[in-house]
This record gives sequence, structure tokens and C-alpha cells, in this order.
Amino acid sequence: MQAQGYTIVAVEQTVNSQNLYEFQFPEKTLLLLGNEREGIRADLLSLVDATVEIPQAGVIRSLNVHLCSCIIWPFSKELYRKVNCFLALSIWSQFTFFAQWWSGSNCVLYINPSDLEKVRNEHAIVIMNHKYDIDWLAGWVICQRLGIMQGSKIVGKQSLKLVPIVGWCWIFTESIFLRRVWESDRETLVKDLRKVLANYPENYYFNFLLFCEGTRFTEKKRIASMKIAREKGLPELKHHILPRTKGITLLLQGAENRIAAVYDLTVGFKKTGAVPTLLSILKGQACQAEIFVRRIPVSDIPQDTEQCSNWVHELYQEKDQIYNYFIKHDTFEGQGLPRTEIQRNYYDLIIELSWMLIIGLPSLFYLLKFFFTSSFLVQFITIGLICIATIGVRAMIAVTETEHGSHYGEARKEG
Repeated sequence: MQAQGYTIVAVEQTVNSQNLYEFQFPEKTLLLLGNEREGIRADLLSLVDATVEIPQAGVIRSLNVHLCSCIIWPFSKELYRKVNCFLALSIWSQFTFFAQWWSGSNCVLYINPSDLEKVRNEHAIVIMNHKYDIDWLAGWVICQRLGIMQGSKIVGKQSLKLVPIVGWCWIFTESIFLRRVWESDRETLVKDLRKVLANYPENYYFNFLLFCEGTRFTEKKRIASMKIAREKGLPELKHHILPRTKGITLLLQGAENRIAAVYDLTVGFKKTGAVPTLLSILKGQACQAEIFVRRIPVSDIPQDTEQCSNWVHELYQEKDQIYNYFIKHDTFEGQGLPRTEIQRNYYDLIIELSWMLIIGLPSLFYLLKFFFTSSFLVQFITIGLICIATIGVRAMIAVTETEHGSHYGEARKEG
């Protein structure tokens, strides 16, 4: 096989084995797998070109071999990522459909034109203020218009995994979920980011959305965090919670020169629009958002932990001033960046209509047919199930509402 140009790579733990997620597989690779208990024979190991191992945390080696056999790393991993990107896009587009087409909501950018060109062609970390119920949706609308929504990922709390459909999409598209316990989160951030960076498909780009404040803004949380700010000698913020710097610092240190930039987004919803909630969107009420975008090359951000932490605090002091301007003028106009309106496209509309034709209308037809040909008891049960589903949808909406948010940050221990 080597004579035919193949590189033979053994999946085995040896003194010289390399991390599977860091190893660069040649295009023509033959994987050599060993016996579950005994591994690969020594005489065969002497003939291979390289050895790789899957990092473990107390699991038996046979599990690693099974995983490698099933996934056929690395080729299917790239295909897996490509397929899941577009499957997720087909689901997330329904949210942007309701925002743009159902409610007529709009989002305007203030961004340097050169930065707008770069955002489509690089991996990035996105930092956003968390002031509103649907600030994330404004970000998705812009990503959809730019054609980069399929690469959207989040760094969020573990409970977001449980959100039906959306949370499951985040799992399959390799978002990073944290327990808000730094001892375990530190390992999770490093491990999961390394997995995403390993063999990511060429010409596919991802963006990680991160709320450094750790929770949605409330005045009670701000007051609690400003007590910590005073103790640390940091300037007080009027419109933000004191950012938590460890997570973003670790992400930047683990970027391995693969993530080109940090995009700092400051979102504001204009008073002329509807109240920025998901319920407003579903009711067809138009919200009007503006986003002030700054691109910071990762090469310009200090790598030292303490210096990077100081950089994050300075960034949020600037964000606070930018948002304070928006509060006074109801616009970011005049803050030094040109106003850019990216026109909506028809992709999410086409996707939504396709879902309706393929699944929605046939499902409605058979549901009505089943309902009107069933007994009274079955009809009663069906109505009950519909009511339960309605309550479930309302519970999903509640996840996005500030008043139903977590109490994380109200009794703050660490900045």
C-alpha cells in the first residue's frame, strides 16, 4: 500500500503517538486498527508511517477503537460537518423567516466595509452584549443575509442543550456547553475547541458566539457585578454586567492561529420598533435593530492571561460608551462607522415554504382527517396533546425572556 502512495497510520497509544485531533492526515491514508484487548502487534507497528491516539479520560481503549471504526476519521468527519451545517441552516432559517418575512423586522449594521468582506472568509469569535430577549436573533438575521449562518456556534450554558430542536442542532454542530464551574469548564473549552479546529472542512468557516457577561442583563445583576468592579478598582459600567474574562482568554489562547479575529457586536433595538421579544416576532410586530461591529485581529490581542483579561475589561468599557450613545440618540449613527444595510435574500423564505409543502400541509391534512374520523375520546385526547404542545412552545419562548432568565450573576463570586 505504501508503494501506491498510501500513508499507513496506526491507531494505538505509543511513546511517539500523536493526538488524533492535531494530526494532519494525508489525502491517501490507510488506518490500521488493532485487537480490542491486545492492540496492534509490535512487528506491525514498526512498519507504519505514524501512530495516533484518541485522548482518553478513564475509558477503555476498546471504546476508542470502536469510535474510530464507526466514524472512519478523518474523511467522514468533514462530511459530517458539511451535512450538519446545512441541516442546521434549514432549521435555523425558520427563525430568520419569522423575523424578516413574517414580522418585517430589520437589522442595520455599522461596520467598516473592509471588515464586512473579511467576515465571510474567516473563522471568528463573536462577542455580543446580552441586553435583549432576541439580541441573538438580530445576529442570526445578519448571518443569514451574509450567508454564514450555517457556521454559527455558541459557547453557552449546559441547559441550552435541552431546548428542543435548536439545542439539539447546537449539539450536532459542535457548540461548546459549559457548567459554569470553572474547574470543569476549563477542560471542556480546550477539548471542544480543539475538536472543532481539527480537520475543519476547507472553505467552510465557523463563528463562535460568546456572551462574556455570562447571563442576560438585569439591573439587579449589574449592581451586584459593580460591587465586584469597585473591589477590583475597575470602572463601573452603566449598561453591562462585569465581563467574565477566563473563558474568552482560554479560547483565544487555544485558537492556534486558526481563528483570525474577534468581532465585537453591540446590539441596540430602536424605540420606533416593537418591543424586542420573540413573542412580538410571532405576533407579526416589526422590531428594528442596529448592530455596531468592530473587528479586532487576534494578533492584536495580548496572549498573556492577565493582559488579555485587562483587554476584555477595556473592551467592555468601550462597549458601554458605545451603547450609552445609542440610548441617547436611538442610533449608532455618528459613532465613526458607516451605516450598511444588507438586503434580505429569499433563501430562508424558500426553505420555509419547502418545509410547509413537504411536511406542514400534508401533516395538517392527515391530522384533520384523523381528527374528524375519530371517536370523541380520541378527539379529546388529540386536543389535549395540542394544548400540551402549545404550552411547550410557550415554554421555549420563556427561555428567551429576561424575566424568566437565570439568577446567575446576582450573587457574584468572580469577575
